[in-house]
Amino acid sequence: MESELHSIGELARASGLGVGTLRYYDGAEVLIPAWVDPQTGYRWYRPGQLADARLLARLRRVGLPLAGIRAVLGAAPADGEARRVLDAHLRRLEDGLADARRELSLIHAMIDQREQPMPTSPADLRLTVPAEDLAAALDAVRFAVGGDPEMPALAGVLFEPDGPVLRLVATDRYRMAFAEVPASGDTPDRPAAGTIVPTALADALRALLNAGAAEVTLTLGGGLVRAEAGEHRIEGAALDFDYPDHRALTRLEPEHRITLSAAELRAGVETGATRTLPSGPDGADCAVTVLTLSDDGSLTVATDPAPGGFRLAVNRDFLLDALAAGQPGQLVLELGGPIAPLAIRTPGRAGTFSVLMPVRLPEPA
Repeated sequence: MESELHSIGELARASGLGVGTLRYYDGAEVLIPAWVDPQTGYRWYRPGQLADARLLARLRRVGLPLAGIRAVLGAAPADGEARRVLDAHLRRLEDGLADARRELSLIHAMIDQREQPMPTSPADLRLTVPAEDLAAALDAVRFAVGGDPEMPALAGVLFEPDGPVLRLVATDRYRMAFAEVPASGDTPDRPAAGTIVPTALADALRALLNAGAAEVTLTLGGGLVRAEAGEHRIEGAALDFDYPDHRALTRLEPEHRITLSAAELRAGVETGATRTLPSGPDGADCAVTVLTLSDDGSLTVATDPAPGGFRLAVNRDFLLDALAAGQPGQLVLELGGPIAPLAIRTPGRAGTFSVLMPVRLPEPA
């Protein structure tokens, strides 16, 4: 019998697969030897199995998962199953490449920021902003302020003058929130260096805005923050740190824009299924919501977040926080891919939105 068969070493040399790899695929019931010597355990293969081994080697090179390899090698001739498996794998590779390009673009921006951090010590600027708008802006970003003692620069809200608007930014690295307020006074022609208003001072400013004044005057610079509303005034020290560059996250290029009701999405998240994955700031396990796109392009909360199709996973509590901070009514969700940030916007308020970092789902077994 052995004279009609290929030894495992011969098959390895002819196919380009290692002997250990052939043993693995025997154990996985993908490429099973025609005969195994009961005395030595040595594996022997039929001549016709050489073509399967060579095909298997190429499927491995393109990264086809084990289940796909098994499906291709086991597909009946001319039934189209092998081509369907390969076409689906090619789509995953193309989607992954697009996601990787977006992620690398953000990484480049982060590297640029490390080498040229945004300054946060502007010359004195005196700005006047509507009190009601500033209150709404603080409410929109407050949930994203960081609290990690290892990241003191994030323990506040960035006030960044930019021409006729004052931009507020907050982040804890896992989520980021933006809001814009119309401003007058010493408005710069282009984005000025920002001032980090510490959390306690930002909260005191929010309370000041309830005093009934129509406008508030802010003085930023020299390491101090001063706010005057009517007869009331507060003042405090700014945080003397470099704030992370947020500009890359204002230039997202989503593949999908979904308009939906904020109340419906909140209800779906609150009642929908979750997965438990490490996704919190301390790496602890957290409840994760998986968002999917149906065949008609509508967004749903997955009831059974199984592999297949578009899936974007986010920390459930972070998503609910972002929805609570936003305006009621319609929302626009911008989705770029499973490893791209999720942007949550309110129509008509282009400069006010939040961004959630995705949670990577484990690969199917």
